[in-house]
Amino acid sequence: MNTEITASEMRRVDANCSDLGLLPIQLMENAGASVARAIRARFLEGTGTRIIVLAGTGNNGGDGFVAARHLLDYNPLILLLGRARDIATRESRRNWGILEDLSADLREIRDSSELSELELDADIVIDAMLGTGVRGSVRDPVASAIDLINASSAFVLSIDVPSGFNPGNFDNAVRADLTITFHRMKEGLSGRPDIAGEIEVADIGIPTRATLIVGTGDLPPARNARSHKGDNGRVLVIGGGAFTGAPALAALAALRAGADWVTVAAPRSVAGTIQSFSPDLIVHSLSGSYLTRDDIDTVNALIRKHDVTVIGMGLGRESETAEAVSEIIGSNPDARFVIDADALHALAMPVQEGTPPIITPHAGEFRMLGGVVSADLDELCELVMDFSARNRVVTLLKGNTDVISDGRAVRINRTGNPGMTVGGTGDVLAGATGAIFAKTDALAAASAGALIVGTAGDLAFLKYGCGLLATDVVERIPDAMRRQP
Repeated sequence: MNTEITASEMRRVDANCSDLGLLPIQLMENAGASVARAIRARFLEGTGTRIIVLAGTGNNGGDGFVAARHLLDYNPLILLLGRARDIATRESRRNWGILEDLSADLREIRDSSELSELELDADIVIDAMLGTGVRGSVRDPVASAIDLINASSAFVLSIDVPSGFNPGNFDNAVRADLTITFHRMKEGLSGRPDIAGEIEVADIGIPTRATLIVGTGDLPPARNARSHKGDNGRVLVIGGGAFTGAPALAALAALRAGADWVTVAAPRSVAGTIQSFSPDLIVHSLSGSYLTRDDIDTVNALIRKHDVTVIGMGLGRESETAEAVSEIIGSNPDARFVIDADALHALAMPVQEGTPPIITPHAGEFRMLGGVVSADLDELCELVMDFSARNRVVTLLKGNTDVISDGRAVRINRTGNPGMTVGGTGDVLAGATGAIFAKTDALAAASAGALIVGTAGDLAFLKYGCGLLATDVVERIPDAMRRQP
């Protein structure tokens, strides 16, 4: 498993910790305290050590406020790059307020001209201006503060990452002597000792299990207000023949999960029935009463016109259908597939090189594909991760607790309820996951799909209990995507 963590993954973890009741202010307290401990380990108090904290208006600044509180016996000067009224988060505002109540030495730096009057006459400078996720060029007054820090002779400690640090772009970043980074090594940090200096990874109280559980941090980003028809995903559903409802449920779920355009490719014998479920469905009629090799060219042409293909729901297990499914998947190695239900029985493992598909088996189907199931969740996570790596797939193993892995990372979803054993909910999951896969990577899509459909099922359960239907779950998908902890 990669020990580095990206800025986006860290944001996901932070959001999901909040869902679990591990509040941001707790993590901020732990982060700031770890910085103070690092200072005390290197510089004895009572020796005239002078500390200046340069803090931004975000959470990185909040970490700096906590560190300053723990170091009040050093009489630190805290310089806020901005106005106190513009501090962005509740947690940072609270810690600024505590410093005010303690009569700490606080000063607002409202523009870069005020910085030009300063000399960083200090033994230690704590850089708490910008954290991870910097994009583009750094603006004043932070840009000027970075220049001021780099020109000073002080010992520079950066919180989480040196301000201005952006993997691949280091034009204007603090040159730190020590970086205290939190939870895990940040992407790109360890390879730049000229920027980060010595690096310590501080444990701020995020348990490993908390990083695995999916939550609001896994929800897909909001739709761009300037997007046009088709920008939010075109999904092809290939299903039907033995059953008619399954592909319709998958298609409707894809629409409710935000896809702009959903096409169902189904055998002629059931195409009209599927179309009758909703005027929102576009149905392309194939030949015969089930999918055959005669349909391969038509289906391949449709795949090229769509961003994601969801295949398997209600296809049946005719030998000719299995041959067609196998050839369709094999002849489109770079296409994005969500493979479910009957299509799993036609899947040759390991899959060929290309874009890894998302597969959505239940335990029986997972065993059929060569996977091993354990009642122990930790062991099951390892088994699913190993299976996914060996077979070049992203696995969404459905169960009381869903286990999701791309072979490098593993996640677990605990939403859902016993009422969702009703037929059709797996089709809903495949369709919703396909819609999300059109806009993000496979692991993120599988995680979000499991979370959203499970949450939609929980919302339906509140009204219908174990009498809920798959269509009830479809209707609650938009609510699940808006749901806050």
